[in-house]
Amino acid sequence: MHGRRGETAADGPKVVRDPVGNPLADGDTVTVIKDLKVKGSSLVVKRGTKVKNIRLVEGDHDIDCKIDDVGATGLKSEFVKKV
Repeated sequence: MHGRRGETAADGPKVVRDPVGNPLADGDTVTVIKDLKVKGSSLVVKRGTKVKNIRLVEGDHDIDCKIDDVGATGLKSEFVKKV
């Protein structure tokens, strides 16, 4: 069954999708769709920031990435849109 973010196919791995429904994969480029505060600092990732070469992970967030001026960060797929 193909479904929304977080659902699994009966015979495949978890499918991670952005809010529009586009499937995300390792190496994709995404854009942040909402200003996000970075936990443990006063930094903010601004809306419209492009993030290249994402890596999908399991856990409390769906995406591991490196953002310029912020560093290694975890993002949830609900706050990004595939470019």
